Amino acid sequence: MTPVVRIQREDFDIAAEIAALTQDRRDIGAIVSFSGLCRDEDGRLAALELEHYPGMAEAEIARVAGEAAERWPLTGLVAIHRFGLIEPGGQIVLVVAASAHRRAAFEGAEFLMDYLKARAPFWKREHLTDGTVGGWVEAKASDDAAAGRWS
Repeated sequence: MTPVVRIQREDFDIAAEIAALTQDRRDIGAIVSFSGLCRDEDGRLAALELEHYPGMAEAEIARVAGEAAERWPLTGLVAIHRFGLIEPGGQIVLVVAASAHRRAAFEGAEFLMDYLKARAPFWKREHLTDGTVGGWVEAKASDDAAAGRWS
């Protein structure tokens, strides 16, 4: 199983991604998906800017997705992360994990999502509703702790 990893500016369709992963498959007993959305941070955020180094980010996410596929008996894995300006309510990230059994699908998806949230090579900057642009957002200690539990 080779994980699907895409970094893209355009939005994604969750149902279409799941359909593509499961098409003509009879070995999948569980699908777990996670979609992360941009919040408005109590009305102060106009958009979130996400940047990455093309090529490097894909390779690193593919490496970690491959690690998930080695740790759990996954039959499919999709990771999509968007970049550019994303307004509140917009989708940022999608992880879909497939397995014969639910536990592997849940754990594989959670492992990959914890990595994407805490350690993936993306930089985030807030664009505020008052017209100002904030600094680059630091990773939260809680996200680092969540990712660290898989070590």
